[in-house]
Amino acid sequence: MRTTRRDLFKLGALAAASAALPSIASAAATAPVARAAKPLDILILGGTGFTGPFQVQYALARGHKVTLFNRGKRPSPEWPGAVEQLHGDRTTGDLKALEGRKWDVCIDNPTSLPHWVRDAGRVLKDNVGQYLFISTISVYADGAKPGITEDAALAPYKGKDAMAETRETLMADVENLYGPLKALSEAEAHTQFGARTTIVRPGYIVGPRDETDRFTYWPHRIAQGGEVLVPGDGQDPVQIIDGRDLGEWMIRLAENGTTGTFNACGPDYALGTDAMVYGCHAVTGGPATFTHVPAEFLEQHQAGLPIWVPRTHPVYGGYGAVSNARAIAAGLTFRPLATTVADLLAWFGSLPAERQAKLNAGLSREQETALLQAWHQQAG
Repeated sequence: MRTTRRDLFKLGALAAASAALPSIASAAATAPVARAAKPLDILILGGTGFTGPFQVQYALARGHKVTLFNRGKRPSPEWPGAVEQLHGDRTTGDLKALEGRKWDVCIDNPTSLPHWVRDAGRVLKDNVGQYLFISTISVYADGAKPGITEDAALAPYKGKDAMAETRETLMADVENLYGPLKALSEAEAHTQFGARTTIVRPGYIVGPRDETDRFTYWPHRIAQGGEVLVPGDGQDPVQIIDGRDLGEWMIRLAENGTTGTFNACGPDYALGTDAMVYGCHAVTGGPATFTHVPAEFLEQHQAGLPIWVPRTHPVYGGYGAVSNARAIAAGLTFRPLATTVADLLAWFGSLPAERQAKLNAGLSREQETALLQAWHQQAG
């Protein structure tokens, strides 16, 4: 689909506005964080992966006490002496380090298996005030229609015994098991912690520390310049949330004692594929052009691109337009896209050269070039 002059004007205005944002947002990011009215004693299960460190950093800045519980496989040098570290292994049910302790809040980051929630509940349900569980929008039974709310039906589990599922069985059939097992983990959270439960369902989490490269592909590719393949007509909706926005909001939910279920998807406006790529280009600069390639053509060539889902997709067409009204009403806020892109590129640029050379998602330049050539040939 060819972009009209009117579209170019609109997108150019968006890009120009976005270009002015990084300096403003950076100033806000370095502003001191106010101390919370009441310090909390917070237990974080996991805490050293993607969003966990952002939770820790914000919690410490707000004056809270933080304890991490994990296997100790990934050290946390960011907070020497400031964070208590407890070790165990939830895969084997080794939760001894949590016994006989009390916390105001527990944040459960890594769980995808119902028996992990059950086991944690047996130790913690009488020893924590609030339990916050990170789930996913993949729990919904029907992801095809836009406007999915938190009250939509959840994906049913069709296996034999959900409590017997392991990481290995999950990974062996992740497409069919991930959503249903997350849904059952939510149910188990309510069983163990009752009305003290908070369920947060993010979509694509992006920004610094994201090792999946699903969103990173776009600013990284656009920064390289040249002809960039843009899937679809540019109007397919996209939803992303910066890991820092998610992590910090989790702490505010804990501070406010907010319970319930929330879709943590961003931003707080309608973002389409064109707006995303032009927003990235506003930050990266350089000579880049964008060529729309129809979804049908990409499907014929079995070529998918990260983050993007065509709005006509029969299974996931609504994933770019999930309702986030309830989360926004509960205080979820979003950094500007330009800030996320700039900080993401700075972080990615600090990684070893061999890591930067091979992304974990997206098309290789050779694949993209071949697809563009085939499309131009077909389109005449």
